[in-house]
Amino acid sequence: MICMDKHIGILCPISVLPSKYGIGDFGKNAYDFIDKIHSSGMTIWQILPLNPLGYGNSPYQPLSSKAGDEIYLDIDQFIDEGLLKEEDIVDLSKQTHFVDYKRVKVEKEKLYQKAFDHYVIDEDFQAFIDNYKWVYDYAVYRVFKNHNDQRIWLDWRHEYKYYNQNPSFPLTPFIKEINYQIFLQYYFFKQWNQLKDYANQKGIEIIGDMPIYVGLDSVDVWMDQESFLLEPDGTPSFVAGVPPDYFSQYGQRWGNPIYDWDYLEKEDFDFWVQRMESAASMYDMIRIDHFRGFDTYWKIPESEPTAVIGEWVEAPGYKLFDTLYQKIPNLHILAEDLGDLRKEVYELRDHYGLKGMYVFQFHYQSEMDLNKVIVYTGTHDNDTLKGWYESLEEEKQEELEIFLEDYSEKEVYLKIIHYCLDLRASHIVIPIWDMMGLDTKYRFNLPGKIGSPNWEYHLLTFDEFDRSLNVLTDMLDNKG
Repeated sequence: MICMDKHIGILCPISVLPSKYGIGDFGKNAYDFIDKIHSSGMTIWQILPLNPLGYGNSPYQPLSSKAGDEIYLDIDQFIDEGLLKEEDIVDLSKQTHFVDYKRVKVEKEKLYQKAFDHYVIDEDFQAFIDNYKWVYDYAVYRVFKNHNDQRIWLDWRHEYKYYNQNPSFPLTPFIKEINYQIFLQYYFFKQWNQLKDYANQKGIEIIGDMPIYVGLDSVDVWMDQESFLLEPDGTPSFVAGVPPDYFSQYGQRWGNPIYDWDYLEKEDFDFWVQRMESAASMYDMIRIDHFRGFDTYWKIPESEPTAVIGEWVEAPGYKLFDTLYQKIPNLHILAEDLGDLRKEVYELRDHYGLKGMYVFQFHYQSEMDLNKVIVYTGTHDNDTLKGWYESLEEEKQEELEIFLEDYSEKEVYLKIIHYCLDLRASHIVIPIWDMMGLDTKYRFNLPGKIGSPNWEYHLLTFDEFDRSLNVLTDMLDNKG
């Protein structure tokens, strides 16, 4: 098995797991997945954000930074609890490796509504509302969004758009709809907490993922507009992104509103404290995407169509993290520190003893202190290992093969995995599409592209995964 001083894990978004309901969920297959990686000797399961998917089904444009997306709910648990019957179920699986989000959302929504119709609100439900104080505002936001044809809150009718500032009508007529949204969150956290507890009992730690920014179309911005740089009508004055880099010659214009850090500091960073408390209760470690934004962030005028024009602005990183660690003592953070960064970013990371990231596709020819990083073969934004290798020019392929000549595996992607396992790092994480040797067709996300096929790849069965896991397990056993 794995050497005791190494923690090996797999990056596998929940949505990738096989399911008869068309998308991976918190059901039996998630528990089976935990059993499988536990049996192989792995101790880490890294996932992507679980927040409600926003524009383009992106987990990095969520409708809330605290709520969970009901698309991951286990329908079978509703059957077990008598809220649904077997004859209610529609098999949503299709013989394709790509999630049909539109169909899955529509059909699962019908089932959730049926389950709610049979649900009787009890003390546990009321206790959930008391403990998750953000959930009522989120439920109201989702109800208002439904009554405004799913449009962004900026385009809601006046009385809805400004309700949080000046309530203009009673919510009594919406009580059933509000309770339905709370019902979905109640079951989301009930099921997720059960799954996480099971993983922890098996010695598996969960690394969750948090985008540094929140979506403009979110309850966070609608309810807390003072925390962002917005115009009086709520539109962003500036938006987030990164300048041209490895992934895009025009940069990445994410469109998320920029934080008003001066206001946040005056409020003792309460917005971030609440957000991190919520994440810390869900995950064992939190990977913060775009960590460099706590040092300096790219500020793009909202009127700019790309991210080429903008400016770097300093953020109060030390003040923020001093506050977070003071108020959340058991906070465990992984810093996504990829890209061409100034030294101050690493100084901020190291000041708090945070792990950074080594990604083979970027760093295999670089000098790096492996004690300070978690090693990855790739990330959710990279091409698959196989696709990346095949995209290299012939000369680069030959150079890579010479670099890996000590490894006897036939496939280059397996040589790379073997090399990463040999590195003197305490943590190594392998994305599932790398472990399985998938090609570019199954790339999980292409930065700068919105919509299909991003975020859609998932397993039809565990058969192919099991074969790949056996290969990896043999590799690990030989290192025991």
